[in-house]
Amino acid sequence: MKKILIIGATSAIAQEVAKIYAHEKAELVLWGRNTQMLDIIAQDLKVHGAAQVTNISHDLNDLDAHEKTVAQVWNQLQKVDVILLAHGVLGNQLEAENDLDELLQIITSNYISHVSLLTFLAQKMREQKSGTLAVISSVAGDRGKQSNYVYGSAKAGKTVFVDGLRNRLFTAGVHVINFKLGFVDTPMTKDFKKGPLWAKPNLVAQGIVKGIEAKKDTVYLPFFWRFIMLIIKSIPESIFKKLKM
Repeated sequence: MKKILIIGATSAIAQEVAKIYAHEKAELVLWGRNTQMLDIIAQDLKVHGAAQVTNISHDLNDLDAHEKTVAQVWNQLQKVDVILLAHGVLGNQLEAENDLDELLQIITSNYISHVSLLTFLAQKMREQKSGTLAVISSVAGDRGKQSNYVYGSAKAGKTVFVDGLRNRLFTAGVHVINFKLGFVDTPMTKDFKKGPLWAKPNLVAQGIVKGIEAKKDTVYLPFFWRFIMLIIKSIPESIFKKLKM
């Protein structure tokens, strides 16, 4: 029986991933902030076949609670097969340009909290000498754009951290995978106009589970974003800075 820890478990993508593992009769630990929503999700996962579901309700930006909560997970499960970090916020770029509190909220939610959690999780995974650490990031981190460079810079920093962690944990038998997501139709993006490049959470979740099983290193989801970002990264800066992106 697989033992799965999902951090940021109330996000739409995380819920779809959890359903897939529930169908496989996995034991799940859900970590998020909204206690009531976690309870609803847990009940649904039991209906979908989960062997057991435990909820942990803490603000993921409360860095002081990370070490103790990670230890709590291992005390319960003894060993964890897959960990998915799925939390974060989009934030308001225009507000962040003039409001330090908004800027720090975006950076903390999308980078600092991940680095803190990954540090403690890596210690446990290294000790058990197995398992997969999967991190959801974004194509926004591949190149800075005026429309979302605060959010993008957090994702870029996280990508480098995850890449380095992968190198470090490889010899310990622990796999680390980075998922770079394009546009996904979730509650976080409800105010955006949707088009053909937008993906549904359930399809993205399927790609995440497949990537974990295949022990990929970096996965773009949907896959075509790898080629879109290759094109965007190849545009000379003298031209790129003039584009409305």
